[in-house]
Amino acid sequence: MSPEERYDLIVVGSGPGGGALVQRLAPTGKRILVLERGEYLPRTQANWDSKTVFVDGAYQAKDTWYGADGRSFHPGLHYCVGGNSKVYGAALLRMRERDFDAVRHADGISPAWPLPYAAFEPYYAQAERLFHVHGQRGEDPNEPPASGAFPHPAVAHEARIARLAEDLRRQGAHPFHLPLGILLDEVDGKPTPTSRCIRCDAFDGFPCLLNGKADAQVTCIDPTLAAWPNVTLMTGAYVSRLETDAAGRTITGVQVEHRSGPCKGERACYRADIVVLACGALSTALLMLRSANDQHPQGLANGSDQLGRNYMRHNQSVLMAVAREPNDTVFQKTLAVSDYYFGSDDWDYPLGLIQMCAKSHADQIRAEALPGWLEWLPGMPFEMLARHSIDFWLSSEDLPRPENRISLRHDGQVVLDVTENNMEAHRRLRAKLEDLLRHCDVHPHLLERSLYFGKNIPIAGTAHQAGTARFGTDPRSSVLDLDCRTHEIDNLYLADASFFVSIGAVNPTLTIIANALRVADRIKERLGAADRGPASTAATSTV
Repeated sequence: MSPEERYDLIVVGSGPGGGALVQRLAPTGKRILVLERGEYLPRTQANWDSKTVFVDGAYQAKDTWYGADGRSFHPGLHYCVGGNSKVYGAALLRMRERDFDAVRHADGISPAWPLPYAAFEPYYAQAERLFHVHGQRGEDPNEPPASGAFPHPAVAHEARIARLAEDLRRQGAHPFHLPLGILLDEVDGKPTPTSRCIRCDAFDGFPCLLNGKADAQVTCIDPTLAAWPNVTLMTGAYVSRLETDAAGRTITGVQVEHRSGPCKGERACYRADIVVLACGALSTALLMLRSANDQHPQGLANGSDQLGRNYMRHNQSVLMAVAREPNDTVFQKTLAVSDYYFGSDDWDYPLGLIQMCAKSHADQIRAEALPGWLEWLPGMPFEMLARHSIDFWLSSEDLPRPENRISLRHDGQVVLDVTENNMEAHRRLRAKLEDLLRHCDVHPHLLERSLYFGKNIPIAGTAHQAGTARFGTDPRSSVLDLDCRTHEIDNLYLADASFFVSIGAVNPTLTIIANALRVADRIKERLGAADRGPASTAATSTV
């Protein structure tokens, strides 16, 4: 084995979890290898083309998976530097404090986390700084306690959205500025001449051509590679399996298939004292299942039989309202409503979160138009529908169920078994939005957007993937300990949303980042490492 094959730390995946952990540990000077199965997304004008991104799904994974009914589908995943964050909407909300406690829903109990909100609060604050979160404390009625202000002021509403906020307030709701991870400097709602973000209409769901979105590549991977030559990035590096020692207690090798670059077609085994998986809840579970051996016949660290189980992805709807007057908003994703997060005057159980999403584009509407739309608005062409649209993303909590799982068949086929639950809460949340909009100069009929990220949301929509390797104190019912190290393998950690016990109803990315920073601190303690001064040279490696 040559010296180049041995590292102090190997991190598999360069999304928000892996990126945050690597940037935290880079200043220790330890030799860190980041393995990413994808490449950098191209920076082309097509990144701003709705048909290319949504309808054609040009940047989405081409994998074929199967539902429990045997039907095939393509998961809404993105294999690239920065992971799914390259196309996320950058809504970076903290889970509510009560989300960490047991919460009763109509369909059952959302279980308590083994650590309270207070254990994550300092890391939430650090995550907000790292990802340039813009927001305003005190507006959100269900905002959890925070140790300080947002690092940046809230992104301003455009005129039509400001009017919508006022209409909602008159009805007793408490709309708030949606916390966004964005590299934006603005004055009076307009980007400054030097702002990286220009407040365009290709932010939510698009890869940002200007790198104005605070994604994992922009905020973590690229700055780390530029500053710390002890960090190496290999792209096109698919991790096929992990090897253990004879006792099954230590990861001894990371098997990689190089699928692009100068090493294309080659196989290699890389070794490190510590291995961290941050592939996303679904892909991390699959890697551990693929790595089954005599000591771990059901998959690595799966003595509890919980690996791959308790998959959660939110009950979600993308809904388009049609305003009576044109909505010329360009950057629409600035408003949210959490009044019904934990219940309402006519329902004792949590409903969820209402937030704005990007303006509908004519190409998207044309690709997913349903007969019901055309019957209701026969004289309104797709371009006019897009101009009059006001668009919302609704999220309700789905409960962790052992039978909701990802698994591998003997022939290698991936099966994602998802049975919807807690849907009454979601239906009621939609009804609340409809009631609110009746007084907002908007047609009361909401149009269901079945296509988002080019996928049908119920099964293929995996943007909010979580669960599959929950953390806890009991190895019989959890895969990870409280430090997100596997109970059964001493040097294997996870740093994505696999560890979630429940998912709440807010976007999970900020919690992923905060926890990755927390796990990085535990690994730093284990390595006995202290931060060094900034490096004077830059180095990158993309194999």
